[in-house]
Amino acid sequence: MVRTSEFPEESELVVCTVQNVKNFGAFVTLDEYGGKEGFIHIRDVATGWVKYIRDYVREGQKIVCKVLGVDMSKGHIDLSLKSVNEHQKREKIQQWKNENKAEKLMEIVAERMGKDTSALYDEFGYDLMETYGNLFNAFEQVAAHPESLEEEGFSGDWIETFIEVAKENVTPPHVQIDGYLEMTCPAPDGVDRIRDALLAGAASSKRVKIQYIGAPRYRVVVMAPDYKIAEEELKNVTAAIIDKMQECGGKATFHREGK
Repeated sequence: MVRTSEFPEESELVVCTVQNVKNFGAFVTLDEYGGKEGFIHIRDVATGWVKYIRDYVREGQKIVCKVLGVDMSKGHIDLSLKSVNEHQKREKIQQWKNENKAEKLMEIVAERMGKDTSALYDEFGYDLMETYGNLFNAFEQVAAHPESLEEEGFSGDWIETFIEVAKENVTPPHVQIDGYLEMTCPAPDGVDRIRDALLAGAASSKRVKIQYIGAPRYRVVVMAPDYKIAEEELKNVTAAIIDKMQECGGKATFHREGK
């Protein structure tokens, strides 16, 4: 994994592979830092008294540890396994998988451009990591918003290829919000008027789905790259439906779930 620093920082979470388990602790290698060796003292393996250390760690196992201290002059890295909860472990493993995928995508970009991968990191890769937080975030955001590269001030002949690879290989992130409409229409063809209003609202946005709950309620679901876009879409669609109902003498009111 590409890193801008040679050693991890104190309190950082790191992915490790267990290499050698002793009665007094376990020796591991740090997958994200070139296989540098770290050590977990038995007191930092688990909370409470550890009778058999192999009940908690074994050779070849992938684990997530917290960095307790780093001595760069000696190359020592002290780690704790017990300081990482299950939620942190899942998040870190997912992040590690994402970054491995991002590095493979950079190799694809390099191959299509006929350049060396390391040259691309020097040209724009490290700048992307600084701007977007990490390389996978860059691919993910570009897949959702290709224009974001230029908005962030990036330029060069690599942009077109980078966007192409991002769109082909990364599913943009999304959020979901919803609410429901209560709709009534006193006209003889009121049911048709309600249906037409809902169809017009659904047709106004590809991000919106409208589901029948039970008269007079209809759920409106919006999926979008972020909450700001989702809220705007929800506002526009429901406003259009409400206006359509008012035109025919009907009534529609929108309610957010749980409110």
